[in-house]
Amino acid sequence: MTTNDTSRRGPYAALFRHVLSRLDAEQAHRLTVGALRLAHALPCGPRLLRAAFATPDPMHDARPAREVLGAEHRTPLGLAAGFDKDGEVPLALLDLGFGHVEVGTVTAKAQPGNPRPRSFRLITDRSLINRMGFNNHGARALAKSLARARRTERGQRAAIGVNIGKSKVTALEDAAEDYRFSARLLAPYATYLAINVSSPNTPGLRDLQTVDMLRPVLEAVLDEAEQARRRLRRELPVLVKIAPDLHDEDVRAVARLVAEVGLSGVIATNTTTARPASLRAERSRLQRIGAGGLSGPVLAERSLEVLQLLRRELPGHASIISCGGVTTGDDVRARLEAGADLVQGYTAMIYEGPSWPGRLAREVGPFR
Repeated sequence: MTTNDTSRRGPYAALFRHVLSRLDAEQAHRLTVGALRLAHALPCGPRLLRAAFATPDPMHDARPAREVLGAEHRTPLGLAAGFDKDGEVPLALLDLGFGHVEVGTVTAKAQPGNPRPRSFRLITDRSLINRMGFNNHGARALAKSLARARRTERGQRAAIGVNIGKSKVTALEDAAEDYRFSARLLAPYATYLAINVSSPNTPGLRDLQTVDMLRPVLEAVLDEAEQARRRLRRELPVLVKIAPDLHDEDVRAVARLVAEVGLSGVIATNTTTARPASLRAERSRLQRIGAGGLSGPVLAERSLEVLQLLRRELPGHASIISCGGVTTGDDVRARLEAGADLVQGYTAMIYEGPSWPGRLAREVGPFR
């Protein structure tokens, strides 16, 4: 019996089918974050979460660890950006079994995002279309949230990446300084910084993936990371997150630029604007939904292709976080075998439930 078969017959499957699937996708998401926040705030809440999902206590975890991006990871699977935009529950998410959590995307200025509805499930495809538009409370608010999370010994050791994007009101020619502002505020609390230039939901953002426009953004964030290294006396890795919709030669060009400017690596990939023929959802519904980034299993093939391209082009010391279409333990192993250093998922948890990360961590086994 596969992981999917098991999960679809469990208690979460009934909850999803009878309750969550009948709610607006964004409303269901907010309820989930609220439930995690409440559970984690209860006396012994973290311990209860770990017990419920068979997750080891991070302070006494005997599993072998591997150092990636300056932090110890006992499982390669992490949570991709987008779930916890404002850093409300990173430690609770780690208690579910993720090895690392990437918060954000956050922007220098707080912004409401695009008009609702802006998140849509494709249940027959176990996929999601979103056009959230970087809705978040801004870099200052996230810095405060992460400062609280980092106060405890456990919080200090937690692997928490921070994904930064461009404010919608900022012109493309001013993008570098916009990213620099967020990097400066968030550097003290980030295990690594991820530069998001690949969301399809901020007008013009993907234009920053061209080498000429990308270079000043990367250099600005790298400069802030270097200043943070001197202040904090630790390395602050910087990665760039790219789209699956780039042509192969553009992927290679980004890889060459990453190596040239000295970035720590690449996150591949973000959501796609494509609507592949393999989708089972009715075309009329896809047309009604309209624009947005598609995520889920349909992204797996292209995400793996981009990973393989990057691994061939990047120097060996550069890290790759593979994201897109990851659902099963076999998916995680395939990404690692293709050269990924870490793997991320998000959409699968919507359909598989909160036991998904811990289950995959056990399925994949020791991270060596």
